[in-house]
Amino acid sequence: MNKRCQFLSDYLERIDGAKPQQRIAKHVKMASDAFLFFRGSSQLFYADIASGKLTFPKALKQLPNTAIMGDCHVSNFGFFTEEGSHGDNVIFAPNDFDDACIGPAVWDIARFIVSLKLAANFGAKVTQGQLHTEAKYVYKSVVNQQQTTDAIHSFLAAYIQACQSSAQDPKVLSKAQELVDENHILYKPYLKAQKRSAGGIEFDIKSSLAKATHWQNEKLTFKHRPDKFIRIEDTLYQEIVENFSPYVDDTILDVVARQGAGTGSLNLARYYLLVGPTKVVDKSDLALCHIVEVKQQRPAAPLYHFNDLSAINRLNPAHLTVQCQRRMQVNPDLVLDEVEWQNQFWLVRSRHHAKVGISPEQIVLGKKATERQGFSQYASACGQALALSHCRNDRRSTRFEQSIWPAIEEYKQELIDTCLAYVEQVELDKKSLAGLVNS
Repeated sequence: MNKRCQFLSDYLERIDGAKPQQRIAKHVKMASDAFLFFRGSSQLFYADIASGKLTFPKALKQLPNTAIMGDCHVSNFGFFTEEGSHGDNVIFAPNDFDDACIGPAVWDIARFIVSLKLAANFGAKVTQGQLHTEAKYVYKSVVNQQQTTDAIHSFLAAYIQACQSSAQDPKVLSKAQELVDENHILYKPYLKAQKRSAGGIEFDIKSSLAKATHWQNEKLTFKHRPDKFIRIEDTLYQEIVENFSPYVDDTILDVVARQGAGTGSLNLARYYLLVGPTKVVDKSDLALCHIVEVKQQRPAAPLYHFNDLSAINRLNPAHLTVQCQRRMQVNPDLVLDEVEWQNQFWLVRSRHHAKVGISPEQIVLGKKATERQGFSQYASACGQALALSHCRNDRRSTRFEQSIWPAIEEYKQELIDTCLAYVEQVELDKKSLAGLVNS
């Protein structure tokens, strides 16, 4: 086993608690494609920055730090309702803050650029039937190299434009991004989210609440879904109700353990609390109910290798996630808190009724992606959303905006070249993992 291969094996064992040779589901999935590998190995990205394997232009590293996503890639953006399950306004924005911290914005920017190229490569495999996916995606047209390059430039252009807009008028930070153009590649996902919101026509059948719960005799409970929900014994059930009732906004009606959620959440306990009025008299009362997630939180991925970036990063992992999410969003979830319980740190947050994620297949395959600049449209939407999230960290001044956009403009091509070179490293690492998994 060569040095890099041994490093990968040791790294994955430390993070996931299992060697690649043990063939856990996460590692098998990561070994099938470089995009999936990249999604499941965010800490490796920062290990390579720390070791000097991945370097960025010095001018970009010297910019003011801000609140960053930490695990920024094309599938960590999507539609959801503001204020969690308490609002009906559907927006497009970053949707994953588990690895959020205070750090250099270039880390998020670079991870997204790398993911754009990896998503395009992923699509090429899908259309050739080399990866398991929905049959409707096989044999569809896929974005080419030029369209991928255009998407990268569109992402950076939108990021720069949003920073310029914020520098000129800080009021733009108080507005979330809404996409309603019917010619946009995201129009259908937007409509889907609208229909699933509390005021939408599919709320009582397609919302996350409706799909997870069963209503009968004025009582709402979680459905029997052994693949996702595990019933817990009474002592633990009562302990959870006792400890977490102060952090929710109504009565806890039911509790289950959640399994099989999140590529990066292996070995972390997670519970779903069904919250609402004691009696759900009719279907109109369903809008008063929602699901609250209680999730064990571990340190953000960048902090394993960079623990001295900011004093704020010394907050416990759950508290740091709460702080960053509140800074980066216009209207954060109304239920968003952190609790210390069982000698662990737990994140408490409401699940969005209308959360609609975006898969790489949706943005790199088909006529909208390849013939109507859909891939660039998506990259541009993410660039704007990411920039606004970064800019919101400091609402007292526009120093961040004024310093970052000229630096990106000047060193844009060097940054792109660096990211594309790293794509090759990710592809090699994926092959190494496949060898370890199959050995």
